[in-house]
Amino acid sequence: MVDYHSAGQPYPYGGNGPGPNGDYMAQEDDWDRDLLLDPAWEKQQRKTFTAWCNSHLRKAGTQIENIDEDFRDGLKLMLLLEVISGERLPKPERGKMRVHKINNVNKALDFIASKGVKLVSIGAEEIVDGNAKMTLGMIWTIILRFAIQDISVEETSAKEGLLLWCQRKTAPYKNVNVQNFHISWKDGLAFNALIHRHRPELIEYDKLRKDDPVTNLNNAFEVAEKYLDIPKMLDAEDIVGTLRPDEKAIMTYVSCFYHAFSGAQKAETAANRICKVLAVNQENEHLMEDYEKLASDLLEWIKRTIPWLEDRSPQKTIQEMQQKLEDFRDYRRVHKPPKVQEKCQLEINFNTLQTKLRLSNRPAFMPSEGKMVSDINNGWQHLEQAEKGYEEWLLNEIRRLERLDHLAEKFRQKASIHEAWTEGKEAMLKQKDYETATLSDIKALIRKHEAFESDLAAHQDRVEQIAAIAQELNELDYYDSPSVNARCQKICDQWDVLGSLTHSRREALEKTEKQLETIDELHLEYAKRAAPFNNWMESAMEDLQDMFIVHTIEEIEGLIAAHDQFKSTLPDADKEREAILGIQREAQRIADFNSIKLSGNNPYTSVTPQIINSKWERVQQLVPKRDHALLDEQSKQQSNEHLRRQFASQANIVGPWIQTKMEEIGRISIEMNGTLEDQLNHLKQYEQSIVDYKPNIDLLEQQHQLIQEALIFDNKHTNYTMEHIRVGWEQLLTTIARTINEVENQILTRDAKGISQEQMQEFRASFNHFDKDHGGALGPEEFKACLISLGYDVENDRQGDAEFNRIMSVVDPNNSGIVTFQAFIDFMSRETTDTDTADQVIASFKVLAGDKVRHGGATGDGGCPCGLWMFISFFFTPPIYPELHHGRGAAARAAPRPGGVLHRPHGSLPGP
Repeated sequence: MVDYHSAGQPYPYGGNGPGPNGDYMAQEDDWDRDLLLDPAWEKQQRKTFTAWCNSHLRKAGTQIENIDEDFRDGLKLMLLLEVISGERLPKPERGKMRVHKINNVNKALDFIASKGVKLVSIGAEEIVDGNAKMTLGMIWTIILRFAIQDISVEETSAKEGLLLWCQRKTAPYKNVNVQNFHISWKDGLAFNALIHRHRPELIEYDKLRKDDPVTNLNNAFEVAEKYLDIPKMLDAEDIVGTLRPDEKAIMTYVSCFYHAFSGAQKAETAANRICKVLAVNQENEHLMEDYEKLASDLLEWIKRTIPWLEDRSPQKTIQEMQQKLEDFRDYRRVHKPPKVQEKCQLEINFNTLQTKLRLSNRPAFMPSEGKMVSDINNGWQHLEQAEKGYEEWLLNEIRRLERLDHLAEKFRQKASIHEAWTEGKEAMLKQKDYETATLSDIKALIRKHEAFESDLAAHQDRVEQIAAIAQELNELDYYDSPSVNARCQKICDQWDVLGSLTHSRREALEKTEKQLETIDELHLEYAKRAAPFNNWMESAMEDLQDMFIVHTIEEIEGLIAAHDQFKSTLPDADKEREAILGIQREAQRIADFNSIKLSGNNPYTSVTPQIINSKWERVQQLVPKRDHALLDEQSKQQSNEHLRRQFASQANIVGPWIQTKMEEIGRISIEMNGTLEDQLNHLKQYEQSIVDYKPNIDLLEQQHQLIQEALIFDNKHTNYTMEHIRVGWEQLLTTIARTINEVENQILTRDAKGISQEQMQEFRASFNHFDKDHGGALGPEEFKACLISLGYDVENDRQGDAEFNRIMSVVDPNNSGIVTFQAFIDFMSRETTDTDTADQVIASFKVLAGDKVRHGGATGDGGCPCGLWMFISFFFTPPIYPELHHGRGAAARAAPRPGGVLHRPHGSLPGP
């Protein structure tokens, strides 16, 4: 296969790259020959391309029937090129041999190449051999070059220009939404709308129905052929019967409408240029008003919320604190997220407004005092600090109240047990029974008193525990501390009285002890062993009924292990009980054997066998209850552990995912390749993939809600908290939104300034080269090095420093000490291109006025109306002073520059 255009490297999309003759190819996809394998598309292309060729060949009195056969000898191909170009091609060879045909086709291909088109992989042999795919590809390239390339609409050209033209023309029509050159045209309404827009008398548009595409298409094709001299290039049945009509066939046919109606385009373009200037200024004013309102609302909300978050008034009960926690959760779930979005949107609107103002050569927008983005960020930072401290305080306060409730219940239980034990003890110690007792009775009283002292000593620990609990309740600021203190003081005072009375009674008994000779050793032994055993049973019952609170599975398992250990001591305790009861039975047996009549209960102790058996029975009943309580708590802690693991499993996936995405966004913002539109599409797809991940965050929120409801405060299975996830998610959304906004602003700058993709990539490469820390901004020294590399004379001398300071005042008007990429692009675009000039606007006014001056009207330079000069002076002459632009003061309006001459920036229009 012969390549007649091997000079230079082929452009990736089949053209010869960007430039005066190749831009249209850079906007088109490469000729995809595989698509021709679709018979429906090939059929549409054959018919459309054949009709298009015949529409030009008939001017030379000929036509073709078979597109891949009739061009094989090259004669009609050369004739077609002569007709559409208006130029003469070399004389064709009339021989019938293959070499003559190849030479003719080569002449045609050389002519196409001379017009800046590079036909990669399309050689004369394929055309001569009747290769349908290559022939259709060649004809499509010719259509692009001679019918579509020169289409230009509002700074867009070729395919994009043709699409924009169609969208502008069909915008007012219902049921018409032109987004492409395939399915948007299937119902036929778009074709009819184009005709009706320019020739409304030819189409009754309101009578067309969207559900009758064949009728719509045939109507448009017939009217175009009959009245507009546009041949029928498409079949309605083919378009309707194809899932996606062939884009190239549609573009070819639509381009005929463009050329037929292009005469009315110039006046519309001139009017649009003027409307564009006015619309931009109105839009900027609306954006300023929207920013002020949104900033005021957001700052007011922050101002109202911070005092609420800083309120640390403690509550008396855990229920009240839990309600505060629930209110805080509602704030985090319901009230704060919309404000995060408002803050992000506010920053985006501010950046977009500043970009549009720069592009319109308008002064930068300065918000009202206290409503700068930095003010909002400071307020937001204060809000988040208060929010973090408030949450920590709530959790600590709930733990404190929970601890207080537990301690208060424990205090009441121990105090009740102690008070029940001390009941009647004071009256007993005050008795004078020893004065009338016999010797044996005295001995019994002494032993009984010793047993009481033993019991009293055993209760000393309980009194100390009660005092310690009361002290802890005071230290934790328990709301009912006065009543606790009063009860504790009463117990301590009573304990001191008991101690004093016990000492006095012992002295009285010891005075008569010498007179006592006999004692019932067996009863004494019973009393000594029964008292501690009774105390052990009371302690056991107290422990078995003691409330417990745990937060982990390990704690409950520790309690279960301690309980199991306690149960292992019960057999020994039962033996001790049997031994104690055996002592009592032995005493009774001896008395019965010796015919001794005992005077009732054991004189040495009030702990009877019935009491021991009753308490032992109670212990036996409490043990299984304690088992059930511990097992229930174990089940609860296992459920809590499951919630922890469930949350940790999801958090350990979401957390690293967010971190990875943040790193990827950082790399994408530095390493972005392709056109800005490709980058924008890629970023939006990337943003969509992030938004699509939102259900995982919602699932984590649901799991976190369950954990909060279960009052679970720690999780050893993950280092991620819900706060970390929320902050990371908000930062991720904000970062991708800012990155997209940066690219959109670059597109605005590029489109407004006419910067090519290569220039934009060159600017990006230069900026990234000197952005050593990849922070997205250059310091003064880095920016100076970048300027030197671009050929600016800013070396370290007086003149270079002055020039550098001038440039820095342009790119960094706020003296922030950094140069952003957007500021760099704005500066470079001003250095290389310009926006709509005053001359262009004057020309637009002349087109609308038909180059006529209104009679009787005052004129300025060149016969231009003074009203026009006032319009130009307002929109294209930068304000002499900021006060003038904002309407401040008549004195500022008349203030001259030094020397008595008003300063006019370089390049501005002279006054009328």
